[in-house]
Amino acid sequence: MIPGIEDQTLTTPRITILATGGTIAGSAGSALGRGYRAGQIGIDEMVAAAGELGLVAALSGEEIAAVGSQDIGWREWQALYHAIERAFADPAVDGVIVTHGTDTAEETAWLLDLTLPAGKPVVLVGAMRPADAVGSDGMRNFANAVRVAGDPAAHGRGVLVVMGDAVFAASDVRKAATSNIDAFKGFPRGPLALVSPASLDWFAPAAKVGQGARFAWPGVLPRVEIVYAHADMDAAPVESALAMGARGVVLAGLGQGNASAPVLDALEGAVTKGVPVVRASRVDEGYVDRNVEVDDDARGFVAARSFNPQKARVLLQLLIASGVSDPAAMQAAFDRR
Repeated sequence: MIPGIEDQTLTTPRITILATGGTIAGSAGSALGRGYRAGQIGIDEMVAAAGELGLVAALSGEEIAAVGSQDIGWREWQALYHAIERAFADPAVDGVIVTHGTDTAEETAWLLDLTLPAGKPVVLVGAMRPADAVGSDGMRNFANAVRVAGDPAAHGRGVLVVMGDAVFAASDVRKAATSNIDAFKGFPRGPLALVSPASLDWFAPAAKVGQGARFAWPGVLPRVEIVYAHADMDAAPVESALAMGARGVVLAGLGQGNASAPVLDALEGAVTKGVPVVRASRVDEGYVDRNVEVDDDARGFVAARSFNPQKARVLLQLLIASGVSDPAAMQAAFDRR
């Protein structure tokens, strides 16, 4: 709890902070260093630092993990999901902030968005520079996340990601640069709002008010592999994915989700064996539509539409876990935003 916050009025938002590590909790050991270690700063220290900013919020923290987001996986996702469930069930909690590394933030946000009701705000936030680096963005991003999570207008928007003074929907957000402060972009929509520690401007009303979770939280996430397309490619990567026990395959395809004839033939063979295939694109931005260069109807493929390969993988995992196997039903899920 921020010191002195108990003297605030009853309108002060109460926000639960769930920490997973990442650069926002990272330390370089040098203000000018390039390398750093993620997850070195505990949640209590972060909350205490936030308290010195004079934020109008009552913050309480829980440590879920202290790792770089490249190491986030099923164990951390389970703990995070159930901690958010508890926060949703507590009438004293107004919103949830998840501190998270940036490398897989879009995947965690999308998984939570698909499995949580669109009620109280859930805001993922991270940093591109560690806390002790010159020009660190972590505490500003954190202050922005507090403003968003504590705003009544954030309710009914699903899971949000706050980075670089912008607020993105989980379905749109992606990391588009390796180290820029403004590394996060949105597609097909840009930011839902612009935010600073002193202001928050939404561009449209909440679109998900009253909506429940699209998927139940699964008992396990099935193995789905991403196959990355390139020039002069044969079927071996597809065959390897199937040999590893993949229950679904996402193609990070060329252009509009295309690949060489041997690859497409191998993927069609996977479909005939009951392994669903989703065509996405390795290109940074754009739609992958049905039956443009690839005959999806004939081959039994699903087009990822606006979702990049990593988000397509998460959605396909949940579809398989939910027992959805019909390509038309899967396509409907990818068509929905």
